[in-house]
Amino acid sequence: MEIFGIDFSCAFGSLRDGKIPEKDCLLPLLSKLLGYAIVAASTTVKLPQIMKILKHNSIRGLSMVAFELEVVGYTIALAYCLHKGLPFSAYGELAFLLIQAIILVAIIYYFSQPMGIKMWIRPLIYCAVAPTILAGQIDPVLFEALYASQHAIFFFARVPQIWENFQNKSTGELSFLTSLMNSAGSMGESNCLSVTKLAFQG
Repeated sequence: MEIFGIDFSCAFGSLRDGKIPEKDCLLPLLSKLLGYAIVAASTTVKLPQIMKILKHNSIRGLSMVAFELEVVGYTIALAYCLHKGLPFSAYGELAFLLIQAIILVAIIYYFSQPMGIKMWIRPLIYCAVAPTILAGQIDPVLFEALYASQHAIFFFARVPQIWENFQNKSTGELSFLTSLMNSAGSMGESNCLSVTKLAFQG
């Protein structure tokens, strides 16, 4: 019995026989379910931040560099998953997060008018390079190096926003709900990766 690409036959068969599903049956199933749960949750992560900006027509206290780095990090992570041919449950949240992050950066640009030439250089470079990275049309060694750097990129994406908050002694228009969901999503993704690893080891 397969639903949305998830095979429940093993688990249902064991339960029908009055037995608890074995680890080799249960762990891959839990991995898939956790993956799809994270994908579903990721569709709304950035919405509170977007809505807060639009509601107040302000980006006060928000670091543009922080959100730009998030876009770069999501792009690299998604490109790597696509290149490796992973199932949608393993990378779906990255696709939704990248779309929302790009929309968020576009809104921040809109409320940052007028934008100088220097500010336009970064999005133009991204638009020129991102399709090549997403298509996996770069040197494999460079690709691995980029993927290895994504954790550092996400870490340093937090630093400008923290500094902005410290300088202003305020979080400004930063959405607490989006920050909370980002933290919860990171923990959920770690749990999913742990379960996936156990499933493969089993």
